[in-house]
Amino acid sequence: MNFTWFISKKIALSKSNKNNLSQTIIRIGQTAIAIGIIVSVITMAIGFGSKKAIKQKMADFNGHVTIRSFDSNNSFNSSKLNKSNVLLQKIKEDPDVSNVQAYATRSGVIRTESSFAGVILKGVSDDFDRNRFKEFMIKGDIPNYSKDSISNDVILSEKIAKEMKLDIDSSFVMFFVRENTTPIYRRFIVKGIFRTDIKQIDDVFLIGDIQHIQKLNHWNPEDIGGYDIFTKDIEDLDHVFPEIEECAGFNNYAEKATTTFSQINDWIRIFDTNIFIIMSIMMIVVGINIIMVLLILIIERTNSIGMLKTLGASNKQIRSIFINYTLFIMIPGLLIGNCIAIALLYIQKYFGVVKLDPDNYYVSSVPVYINFSYIFLISLATLVISGVVLLLPSFIISKMTPIRSIKFQ
Repeated sequence: MNFTWFISKKIALSKSNKNNLSQTIIRIGQTAIAIGIIVSVITMAIGFGSKKAIKQKMADFNGHVTIRSFDSNNSFNSSKLNKSNVLLQKIKEDPDVSNVQAYATRSGVIRTESSFAGVILKGVSDDFDRNRFKEFMIKGDIPNYSKDSISNDVILSEKIAKEMKLDIDSSFVMFFVRENTTPIYRRFIVKGIFRTDIKQIDDVFLIGDIQHIQKLNHWNPEDIGGYDIFTKDIEDLDHVFPEIEECAGFNNYAEKATTTFSQINDWIRIFDTNIFIIMSIMMIVVGINIIMVLLILIIERTNSIGMLKTLGASNKQIRSIFINYTLFIMIPGLLIGNCIAIALLYIQKYFGVVKLDPDNYYVSSVPVYINFSYIFLISLATLVISGVVLLLPSFIISKMTPIRSIKFQ
């Protein structure tokens, strides 16, 4: 066994550490380390969890990548997609793509006996990913849309339903404006109510049968406004997007969900800065506390330092002994901090104890992302940083002479 590590272990496990000043200092240091680890792990989990949850919500409604016609621009009314140029089969065969669904949008006005509101009807077909949309449903069912028959069933956002005083099985009229002709109306029946917690979606969107939009636009049954493409992991979006973009075809373009909701995406990027700042502060606090522990231990064991020097130990070896000793006593703090942090994160993950205002944060409870690799890296980084910051104060040992150290009381 390494000489310095052997001595460090003996000192750390020595009974002489009990009921004295060093024991109190060690407990304070371990507590500071545990708190630093708890804050760092929770900050990382919440920061990455929030980014992932909000991105996922944005993408699960409109698609991770959307292909539409250049003629659509940013209009709420879809222009006909040039399907012949889209390499649809190649997109579907991409191993990172989980689903592709057709859609079209048309703006209109909901009219009830008591109120009216401008909305956007998003038409979908039989390839609509009902399982993915279930997480947004809070009431009712998702209609089955088929090409064989046109359906008047729709899904409203909770906000629109409340404003229009509509509920499951309620009916309403929606007016659509057409150029150079009188407006046309359609009567729909509410079969489900959803909530995404994203204002830009909940304020205006409802889901219905794409065949209504095809008839309003005088399209053929196979004409659509675009494709919503879903990847298996939202974090792989930047990697998958260039491949999908190449398949979009002439006179069409592909757009990422993070671009569609650019303001939300810019807000999400702030999380990275916040995570870095908070974790940096915690590392500084841990470093200061661990330096304090080392200095107290050096002062308390001045006699031992003198004895080791007398027996021929070099300054480098003695410094290694005390650095190893300090890092050794950090381990309980690291373990306790990680256990508490992981326990709190799992409680939040499964019970959603801490709630948020979705109007401001786009989620109704604090989301967490538990990645044990990241947790291990935080603990490892804490040990490495502590070992580095301990190098400078450990040079005090070099200034101690054996005679004065042995006489020190």
